[in-house]
Amino acid sequence: MNALPIGVFDSGLGGLTVAGEIMRALPHESIVYFGDTARCPYGPRDLDEVRRYVLEIGAWLADRPVKLIVIACNTGTAAGLALAQREFDVPVVGVVEPGARAAVYSSTNRRIGVIGTVGTIESGAYSRAVRMIDAGVTVFSIATPKFVDVVESGLRMGPGTLEDWLAESSDVFIRPSFFQMARDYLDPLKRSGIDTLVLGCTHFPLLSAAIQQVVGQQVTLISSAEETAREVAETLGRREHMAAQDSEVRVDFATTGDADEFARLGARVLRRRIDGVEHVPLEALAALTPAESLETLERCASEEAACD
Repeated sequence: MNALPIGVFDSGLGGLTVAGEIMRALPHESIVYFGDTARCPYGPRDLDEVRRYVLEIGAWLADRPVKLIVIACNTGTAAGLALAQREFDVPVVGVVEPGARAAVYSSTNRRIGVIGTVGTIESGAYSRAVRMIDAGVTVFSIATPKFVDVVESGLRMGPGTLEDWLAESSDVFIRPSFFQMARDYLDPLKRSGIDTLVLGCTHFPLLSAAIQQVVGQQVTLISSAEETAREVAETLGRREHMAAQDSEVRVDFATTGDADEFARLGARVLRRRIDGVEHVPLEALAALTPAESLETLERCASEEAACD
């Protein structure tokens, strides 16, 4: 068990920010990362549809096998974490609860902002997670879907070295049009008096410097990527499933989309070369999902409260 990899998945590239933090926190652990780029983004999709995706990819990772699964997607976590935890035999960690816990511990005035995709914000997952920790906290949530578009357009700039891209992307992120959009999104949160802001999408850490400029240095930014890596380390430690320090470390990648594009764009997020990305057809994912899991999914669709 200890030598098995950690499975990490997201709707696309954003979850690589989580995988990168896990690599830094646990350098002796192997990782299998799955990016569902053919169906990205999850944010605008119906949550029942996202639950099915979570089951499909979770089944693919469990079949590898892995010793722990990380849903490195806020929408995927909001829609399918509870279901995945019931369906799979290994621990399943999401990105919402770690970020919510860190925000509560950080805030001194108990006024917390959350930004994320439409699906994440409309699910109310962060508000519920924060209030389970401290019912006296006031949560102000705003969907910021255009932030995802900004990151994606930055990643898809012309070819070049990572250093070239970082220099070029800074021009994208700091141009006046971005700051006007960011102020439109974030000024209501500033007026609400928040002292902590949760970056409730795994794309958003790539924009943290610009977001910090808009909200001001008095507001603490919480990255779900860093907190999730900490949660993974604690979970493996409690179960005594940490890899040995002399273990052979592998980092493997798979995607439902274009493998070459994933390798090129993913390298820009991870800041390391990505080779040998496996392409997984959507039909193969669907075939792996157990019939019992699909029956559970159908029950959840008709009795949604059971999945909360």
